[in-house]
Amino acid sequence: MLSPDDLKLALQRDGLSRADKVLLVIASLDQPVKNPAIMARAQDAGCNMKSWNIADIMTKAKGIILRVPGGYEVSEKGHARLEGLGVSKLSPAAAKVAQDLRKHLVSIKDDTTRAFVAEAIQCHEAALYRSAIVMSWLAAVGVLYNEVVANHLAAFNIEAKKVDGKWKVAAAADDLGRMKEAEFLDRIAAIGMIGKNVKAQLVAGLNLRNGCGHPNSLKVGANAVAAHIEMLLLNVFDKFAS
Repeated sequence: MLSPDDLKLALQRDGLSRADKVLLVIASLDQPVKNPAIMARAQDAGCNMKSWNIADIMTKAKGIILRVPGGYEVSEKGHARLEGLGVSKLSPAAAKVAQDLRKHLVSIKDDTTRAFVAEAIQCHEAALYRSAIVMSWLAAVGVLYNEVVANHLAAFNIEAKKVDGKWKVAAAADDLGRMKEAEFLDRIAAIGMIGKNVKAQLVAGLNLRNGCGHPNSLKVGANAVAAHIEMLLLNVFDKFAS
């Protein structure tokens, strides 16, 4: 996400079309975003869009912005255009990975989950690497909880009770949160919901998430974040949320 100061500088460049300027403004806001917020942010950045027909501009821009129920959001093509305008904080290689990750988003059917993963990718693009790892992990665990409740609840409770006689039978996704996530992964592997190799990848993801969720000296970069999100997309979101 562009900061307000970065937006002011970006909008001063020569040769920008109206579509480019609207794209830059939307990229500086939490998405999806509606016209009033776009115009207000543009005004704050020194660009008066009050007389512009934003809907018409975006229609003619051929796909750089998506129209969704909550307003507008930057599309995959739009992110490529932003990179072309030189506003991405990522290296070209990491930016390409982020672009590839966005292609997976269309396969996630649940709107809430898709928005959560999209925000994790936005954190990656903004170089907020720890946040990207934590958010993508939380979304993945939510998907796994929902899958257990929808299709494996009886088997899960039997396995959990077998391992821990004090386990209180779960009836909803929130109940599963009583169990430590590492133990949860053990249980869903034991009932065959995931294989041992997938479990190993998820355990590694959990360890990385734990390292990023607390103040410490751990450093992570764009490639590690991209690999983490891609692993979750391939093994959790594509399989259980598509």
